[in-house]
Amino acid sequence: MADEVQGLSFFYGNITREEAEDYLRQAGMSNGLYLLRQSRNYLCGFALSVAYNHQCYHYTIERELNETYAIAGGKSHRSPVGLVEYHAQESDGLVCLLKKPCNRPRGVEPKVGAFEDLKEQLIRQYVQQTWKLKGASLEQAIISQRPQLEKLIATTAHEKMPWFHGTISREDCEPRLLNNPRTNGKFLIRQRDNNGSYALCLLHHGQVMHYRIDRDKAGKLSIPDGKKFDTLWQLVEHYSYKPDGLLRVLTEPCPRPEGPPALPGNHPDLGGPSGILSRIRSASFPKPGLKKTALKKCKEKILDVCPGKITTYLRRNHETDNHYAQRETMLATEDLPMSTEVYESPYADPDELRSTTVDRKNLLLEDGELGSGNFGTVLRGTYQMRKTQKPVAIKILKNGENNAAVKDEMLREAQVMQQLDNPYIVRMIGICEAENLMLVMELAELGPLNKYLQKNRLAVKNVTELVHQVCMGMKYLEEHNFVHRDLAARNVLLVTQHYAKISDFGLSKALTSEHDYYESKGHGKWPVKWYAPECMNYFKFSCKSDVWSFGVLMWEAFSYGQKPYKGMKGNEVIQMIESGERMAAPPSCPTEMYNLMMKCWTYKPDERPSFAVVEPRLRDYYYDISQ
Repeated sequence: MADEVQGLSFFYGNITREEAEDYLRQAGMSNGLYLLRQSRNYLCGFALSVAYNHQCYHYTIERELNETYAIAGGKSHRSPVGLVEYHAQESDGLVCLLKKPCNRPRGVEPKVGAFEDLKEQLIRQYVQQTWKLKGASLEQAIISQRPQLEKLIATTAHEKMPWFHGTISREDCEPRLLNNPRTNGKFLIRQRDNNGSYALCLLHHGQVMHYRIDRDKAGKLSIPDGKKFDTLWQLVEHYSYKPDGLLRVLTEPCPRPEGPPALPGNHPDLGGPSGILSRIRSASFPKPGLKKTALKKCKEKILDVCPGKITTYLRRNHETDNHYAQRETMLATEDLPMSTEVYESPYADPDELRSTTVDRKNLLLEDGELGSGNFGTVLRGTYQMRKTQKPVAIKILKNGENNAAVKDEMLREAQVMQQLDNPYIVRMIGICEAENLMLVMELAELGPLNKYLQKNRLAVKNVTELVHQVCMGMKYLEEHNFVHRDLAARNVLLVTQHYAKISDFGLSKALTSEHDYYESKGHGKWPVKWYAPECMNYFKFSCKSDVWSFGVLMWEAFSYGQKPYKGMKGNEVIQMIESGERMAAPPSCPTEMYNLMMKCWTYKPDERPSFAVVEPRLRDYYYDISQ
């Protein structure tokens, strides 16, 4: 993508808005004259500058979760080039059509920002020191992991800058700025707390001015009422060329008294080879080629690094930037399900050998149904294992049921569930063939999510927590090429008010290596209101169609168990979706969560985000509201 944009004759690189306007004026300012430049406040974003009626208009192009590009509120495109081509045919919110590219003058190359050269150096040093790679292996690692590495480096680069002084007080920073030379515009940035808040300290005519820098729910940084940025170095870059609300521009960085910042990996407590963050990073950010079967060892390694303090670090799976590490540490007192006895697999003990069958004499059934369906009933029971007893749920085929198809369906469900091992998916214990065919599974006492929410008004934070756990379970299925095909709030069971598990794998399918979708032979008794358009139109099911269903599940959760498309029949729902309409946001639903639902309901599956993209966004929102 970077090479494609760099090769455009009308791409100017890291220039300012004012510089863009100068180039457009030099080229004549004809209506529809345009150029593309790098965004100076959005990571991996761009900006489109357009001339119309002798004025310049500027549009930010953000890179979205599914790695497409869009102007806010506009259509998504695979690349900035595709966006430009589209707006040459459709104005669609722009002041006019894009008619003529403003090509760079002869001899002018795209401007490289000050951070770009440093970024490459930091990436190379990080890979060398963290993974101990050299030569061709080093180059291959950088190529294969570049998106993750660029995010990591971009969001932690301020720590390597001479103007970043870490966690010092207001009183401590002033003598540093008042030391000679007392240059107007001399500045430093200090960290105010562990919640992502900083302060910009600026010398102005012998006085030190302090500007608070806060992080909003979307993770953007800004001084009060100021322009928003993804990173501190972008903020510094912006205020170094225009005051924009400050008393003056930033001119000279105030050096740290301890000398130049250490290179990545050299800090003895944080980044060095023996430092905690370095060890966490090497454990949680897998080397190229690391197989999923090695992830368990990665988790064990993390726990060895910092036992008792890194529980919530597992939430980030493989992301490793310092900002999130700070938030994880702050939230470390909140146990994840995987750190509780509830999560402990009965097969974690090597003496409790995993078997596909359960001996009937070790199974005690209790009175009272947990649920029922076409197949039969679900009862509560107790399973006596070698060393312990486990409360279980037992799905029992109807008494006297001779329907071979129903039996086959139950066995298929058992076969799927026995392949899955994740804290957010109901565990299969085994099959018991006695007076009836029985599937023995983990027990989730509080029952289906939708029914629980109808009776219990949980806080938004709690609802977000449960929805995020479901997304982590679906991300696991996506990684293992399983399609659920029946994801809905009724099929999410609660172990506790803070612990959700995905259940009901009767329709699930494992995808083959040849296809990333499952193609049904025809309609069945399908939950149409949860199905994506391609399921109904072409009988195709994929992880992306599960994402659509997850969007409906989110709607159910944030509406506290209400039925989606209430009062509508299946064909009416299909017509509504085909016409481009979507369900309105539930009352009191956070805007961020409704926007994510809408992303999940993107019509074309290849433009719909994956669970690998949706999950970090949910996680970040949960962390933000937890603070």
